[in-house]
Amino acid sequence: MAYVNTLFNKNFLEYASYVIKDRAIPDLEDGLKPVQRRILHTLLQIDDGKFHKVANVVGECMKYHPHGDASIYAALVALANKDLFIDKQGNFGNVLTGDEASAARYIECRILPFARTVLHNPELTEYTPSYDGRNKEPVVFPAKLPLVLVLGAEGIAVGMSTRVMPHNLVEVMKAMQAALRGEELELYPDFPGGGLADVREYNDGQGKVLVRAKLDTSDPKRIVIREIPFGTTTESLIASIESAAKRGKVKVQQINDYTSEEIEIEIKLPRGVYARDVVDALYAFTDCEVAINVNLLVIHENNPVQMSVSEVARYHAGRLVEILRKELELEERQLKDRLHARTLERIFIEERLYKRIEEEETQEAVVETVKAGFVPYAKEIKREVTDEDVERLLKIPIRRISRYDINKARKEMEEIKARLKEVRGHLTDVPTYAIGFLDELVTQEGPKHERRTEITSFQRIDAREAAGRNLPLRYDGESGYLGTGVSGGKELFKVSEFDRILVMRAGGTYSVIPVPEKLFVDKGLLSCGLADRDALAERVFTIVYRDPETGYPYIKRTRIEQYITGRSYEIVPTGATVLTVTTREDVAVKVSYKKTPRMQVTEETFPVGDFLIKGAQARGTRLAPKQVRNVRVIKGNGSSGGSGSNGRARNGRTRKG
Repeated sequence: MAYVNTLFNKNFLEYASYVIKDRAIPDLEDGLKPVQRRILHTLLQIDDGKFHKVANVVGECMKYHPHGDASIYAALVALANKDLFIDKQGNFGNVLTGDEASAARYIECRILPFARTVLHNPELTEYTPSYDGRNKEPVVFPAKLPLVLVLGAEGIAVGMSTRVMPHNLVEVMKAMQAALRGEELELYPDFPGGGLADVREYNDGQGKVLVRAKLDTSDPKRIVIREIPFGTTTESLIASIESAAKRGKVKVQQINDYTSEEIEIEIKLPRGVYARDVVDALYAFTDCEVAINVNLLVIHENNPVQMSVSEVARYHAGRLVEILRKELELEERQLKDRLHARTLERIFIEERLYKRIEEEETQEAVVETVKAGFVPYAKEIKREVTDEDVERLLKIPIRRISRYDINKARKEMEEIKARLKEVRGHLTDVPTYAIGFLDELVTQEGPKHERRTEITSFQRIDAREAAGRNLPLRYDGESGYLGTGVSGGKELFKVSEFDRILVMRAGGTYSVIPVPEKLFVDKGLLSCGLADRDALAERVFTIVYRDPETGYPYIKRTRIEQYITGRSYEIVPTGATVLTVTTREDVAVKVSYKKTPRMQVTEETFPVGDFLIKGAQARGTRLAPKQVRNVRVIKGNGSSGGSGSNGRARNGRTRKG
């Protein structure tokens, strides 16, 4: 058993680690999941400037990705629709309408130059063997931008998940510039569908964002949706509006979808309904308003780490400086090598060193002769002449030597020296060079990546407030059923599905419940009303009941201040019979007694305001030591029949005030 437990624990940990790092969570270094990285690597490897069939790209990518063509195809389409790294040709679907892409054999794609600028540098990329060992793939790309912020990401792993909102490319680059200057920075999401976004609770990528559709209400008899919230499509948005209309939440006559290049969903309103009356309901009951919880979780140094948007931007600002420094150092070495090679070539040809080897009989002698010929020019060469240098010179064809242009060679060497000086200047202040690099990218990409989503603030619509009380609540006394779905009986009042109602039964119990569709409450329903918590705490209930042992009448005045929804409470002693209930203050209760021999007072009137308000669990006050026949509530505080004043004195009641 211990072996089995160890085996399961080991396998589960390996599986969890694989899902987290290799499937669901993007890497901080290049912001990509493995399948996205392999797709871009494939496109860079096969790039010849022409479009490739997506089916061929998927087939090539399967050399690196072991999970089948379907997952590669889906990831490629999603990545291409970001319009950042992949140039598309054909029907790649529409993220705004939800239309699917054509089959892989019908559509084509190729890598964009921007991807090479931002991602590709084989000399600085660490590679690892592919799953079958036949090829090599990048561990991560040396990305110069925080692509996890630009592209956004969603993924569910074992015990954790990530949801990163997409941000505007230009704003991300400007935030990196601010970080390089040591300034404060702020970044907010930018969604492909546009819309309105309230980012007050964004919390730097660890909170939530409220997104709304952009509604055109210029025509009071119709509403046109021009932009939609992130995470929705025109199809899903229309479905949510139709569902709300069926449930009576939104009054709609007709919905027309005219979306083509731009979103245009027309909502026609019925007679007597105007746009201003429907907007709040659209935000409250449909996908025209969406709350998105965000969680920026990435893989950093082989571990999942929660970060903020600002931390990611600052990290990549520092990473950009390091990558550019390595690129400059690499270019410096390459320029030195080129200058050395061109210098040797010029001396070899101009000074006719090749003539000196005509009489040499061995390879070793040829090499030594050439090396000896360079000795007088050691100051100009500034580097040891190696055997490899000599081999390269000896491979120069005679035709090239005969056509050698001295002026052209000198000009090329001057250009190399000028660039070398420029590179060395950049190396003295790489952060400033990085800011200039980002400026060039902003100038190049800015017109193609304008902000789509408008940042604003708005009060979230409370569905309870937006819901109109248009559902009739009915009670059928014969069957004892209460609810909006009861067909018989009488209508009590109008409610909404979010209301709570107080139900008081003849048995002396009460409960606060959600509005039911059809619920058996009691065949003797005493009271039913809306149960707004604050209003209910202020309302005074006056209950007259018959004591189960003596039959004497008691009166109780109380408030219902605390309750648990759905729980039943007793408002009178167990077994007592409730005779009447009222919430009015300007009334009196007329009590009629059962007649007995020598009874002088057969009925009395008691103003309800004369009695103190007690707790919900307290016992009531006895009205008279007589068995009660019936009780009526009458207007005013007068008395009727018998000796009311004597009765009040006998009962020992305490007047208010």
